[in-house]
Amino acid sequence: MPWLLLFLIGLAIGSFLNVVAFRYFPEESFFCNIKKCTGRSKCRTCDKTLSWYELIPVVSFFAQLGRCRKCGSKISWQYPLVELAGGFTFLLPFYFKAVPELNSVFLNSPLFLWLFSALWISIFLVFILIWIIDYRFYIIPDELNIFAGILGILLIAENYFYNNFSQFGNGSFVGSFSMLFGFRQNIWTNHLLGMAIGFLVIGLIIFATRGKGMGFGDLKFITALGIIFGWPDVVFLLAFSFIIGSIFGIYLLIKRIKGFKDSVPFGPFLILGSLTLMFFGQYILSHYFKIFGLF
Repeated sequence: MPWLLLFLIGLAIGSFLNVVAFRYFPEESFFCNIKKCTGRSKCRTCDKTLSWYELIPVVSFFAQLGRCRKCGSKISWQYPLVELAGGFTFLLPFYFKAVPELNSVFLNSPLFLWLFSALWISIFLVFILIWIIDYRFYIIPDELNIFAGILGILLIAENYFYNNFSQFGNGSFVGSFSMLFGFRQNIWTNHLLGMAIGFLVIGLIIFATRGKGMGFGDLKFITALGIIFGWPDVVFLLAFSFIIGSIFGIYLLIKRIKGFKDSVPFGPFLILGSLTLMFFGQYILSHYFKIFGLF
């Protein structure tokens, strides 16, 4: 069962991402912090060195009832959630095989599926790290933004080489609806426009709020997302992000967890917007247009 093997590999990678995220400190560069990830894992409360059977992804957390075996302190839910996120990330090849717009490309070149999936798996792993770090420190490391942008360029190059881009919706997560927005003649122009639009929208928000609404980490991140998703996908990505962020913000206000002047990291909402676009974008647009009798 190849899916099970990929899922287990993903769990292990997710476990490693937890180590990277927990040992990250904003005062140092991201790659300097990675060098600290070679030591033995310890309890964050009592500093006990953990045994191998305490480090089995997901299983150890539930077997220990979410607590350290020595001091009894609670273990963060981040550990199993990130491990599961890594596991499901490695199942992306099976999802992409089910996407109609990609089937013809896979039939012509099976290698495209694995290259395409490898790039998107790498992008998702970057998403996971950005989510954790932005949630903890309200910053997005420049190194991760740059790496995401490079992965986006490689993704564009692969789609260009395998002709996975056309005026009829290939290469877009909103499918044929992308035809309504133009700029489908050239993949490089399309993604350059996506990068520019994302930069402009977030840049205007930063300018209008004098940096209180969003930070420059968000600006760099949306620039990378614009490279990855292109036009018009970046517009829907932003729309989904703002809607999800607004709903979450209202919930925090009602529960009095946050006040009007409190900050909330926007990176996770950009990631949620990206995931909504990828998995539900075409479905949402289809129902939206049907409501107004346009399709």
